[in-house]
Amino acid sequence: MVFHGVAVHASGLSLKGGHGWVYRDVTLEAGPGSLTAVAGQAGSGRTSLLLTLAGRMKPTGGTLAVGGHHGPGRIRRVAALGLVDGVNDLDGALSVREHLRERVRSPLWNRRQAARATAALTAAGLERSPGDRTLIRALDREERVRLGVALALLDEPGLLALDDVDAGLGGDRLDGLWATLADLAGQGLTVVASCTESGAAATLRLPPREPGASESAEGPKGRDGESGPWAVQGGEDR
Repeated sequence: MVFHGVAVHASGLSLKGGHGWVYRDVTLEAGPGSLTAVAGQAGSGRTSLLLTLAGRMKPTGGTLAVGGHHGPGRIRRVAALGLVDGVNDLDGALSVREHLRERVRSPLWNRRQAARATAALTAAGLERSPGDRTLIRALDREERVRLGVALALLDEPGLLALDDVDAGLGGDRLDGLWATLADLAGQGLTVVASCTESGAAATLRLPPREPGASESAEGPKGRDGESGPWAVQGGEDR
């Protein structure tokens, strides 16, 4: 697959809910073909920030440009979501094959579409074929995350955003997933991934929720934010 990554510029980005800040004063610069990790504990607002960067949530303050686009609607044209629990869950009753066919933007499934799906699965590091009839409920966490990446790649995005990369994974399997994301970035795709901990060179570390702070300012997954300025650490490119 050929990737055309886009630049992400965020300055003072903030989101405030009815009971407090979800995240506040975020500054992030990610160049085309870069891998950036958004690290934070539960309640840090990392999922809501990720969804904002991908054009799925509208911030209440600051500025955001993705590939030169401003506003959620325009950003969604160049950004695709990997698996984000509670937002774009895979259907456990459907198969790998059915998910791929639903995602392909064509009324017909032919050799060209099958080849695109094969390329996306390969790029995502998932050893499954486009015709695989395995149900999603039979896949383990790593396979579901990789399938989510493959489905996103079928949209031919400039930015890939995915959540909770390290949830339920560890050791070689987690290292392998990070290696796949780094490889995608190395091929030109801009990747932003949230996690609890990260050793990536470019990491945006969100502060933990302060004791006594409101826990009611929720993002789509019920993760609350906390106030305080923070900025990306490390270089733009991998």
